Amino acid sequence: MTIKKIGIIREGKVPPDHRVALTPHQCDLVKAQFDVDVVVQPSPIRKYADTDYVAAGITLQEDLSDCDLIIGVKEVPIDMLIPGKSYMFFSHTFKKQPYNAKLLKAMLDRKIRLIDYEVIKGTNKKRLIGFGRYAGIVGAYHAFRAFGLKHNLYSIKAPHECHDRKELEQQLSLVKLPQNMRVVVTGFGRVGHGAEEILKLLPLSRVTEADFLSESFNEPVYTHLDTEEYYVRRDKGGFDKSDFYNNPQFYQSSLPETVRSSDLYIACHLWASGNPVLLAQSDLQNPSWKCRVIADVSCDVGGPIVSTLRASTIADPLYGYNPVTGAECDWKQDDALCVMAIDNLPCELPKDASEDFGNELIDKVLPHFFNGDPEQIIWHATETTLQGDLTPHFAYLKEYAAGAPR
Repeated sequence: MTIKKIGIIREGKVPPDHRVALTPHQCDLVKAQFDVDVVVQPSPIRKYADTDYVAAGITLQEDLSDCDLIIGVKEVPIDMLIPGKSYMFFSHTFKKQPYNAKLLKAMLDRKIRLIDYEVIKGTNKKRLIGFGRYAGIVGAYHAFRAFGLKHNLYSIKAPHECHDRKELEQQLSLVKLPQNMRVVVTGFGRVGHGAEEILKLLPLSRVTEADFLSESFNEPVYTHLDTEEYYVRRDKGGFDKSDFYNNPQFYQSSLPETVRSSDLYIACHLWASGNPVLLAQSDLQNPSWKCRVIADVSCDVGGPIVSTLRASTIADPLYGYNPVTGAECDWKQDDALCVMAIDNLPCELPKDASEDFGNELIDKVLPHFFNGDPEQIIWHATETTLQGDLTPHFAYLKEYAAGAPR
């Protein structure tokens, strides 16, 4: 496809999202680097004001119908879709999410080309772009905020109350950790590495899982676990990555042993349906269970962590889990687990998260639109075509889209 003009759409999903795919400065960079025009649809909610774009020399334009590529962040409301255009945003359709079947059908009916960020992958099959890093950063901050509140040790601002990441990091100076504090983190993707950025700003030393399990410490410590460190084969122990991904039913979680003796667990792992449960209700009922705060940054409701009963919200980030009944309760109760499970964490630092996302967009994604896409990076992330068809690699969505409510 030939791109001469890119439009940045106003985020229309409710509740409002204050992020944007490209900041004012980044729009200017895109214009210069790719020799294209960039216009921005005015928005009253975007964290970067319309005047910020004007100051950067970017034109505000309500009607994006003359744009060759329209870029957003979250799902575009159906009534905002322009027929016959190419869009790129997080559509949340490739897993057949029921709530977005109608959106996919509308894009097919209106002969819209959909390129989905979530399936843009490099030749190594790893995702090229996402907000995972800031999900980890904000999620880990929330974890320590929850720990302070649960144990009446300290109080720090909620992330969305901070102007930016700089202020958020300044708040960490108020965190007072117990001398024998023990933290467990799972996951080594964007989310897990983002979380570790926060841990490194606190007086915490990283230790191996073996030492975490066998040693006593007179300083706060954490252990960061990858998949092979919290799954083990049922019959003969050990872990084989290829075997695990092909036969997850033969594996079981070894995580309870590690988390049981911790004070805080931060879950940043990638979990797929069919993988073994990581923490079951019976694990949390163990008399020796010590951990009373679980920050499920991954937020897989009904998934690997039994205490994640629902997604929490930015306005009300914490809820309690009663290990005996398995029901939600007041997180302030002594015997309750305090759960943080916000599913839109990057929204709390919209400026920083937008800048990070835009950098990846410019470096790793946009070049493929202008170099002929020899590796078919964009093609393999394209779900629908301008002819109103699903692409071959997304043909499995046919019945999903056809069954959308009218």
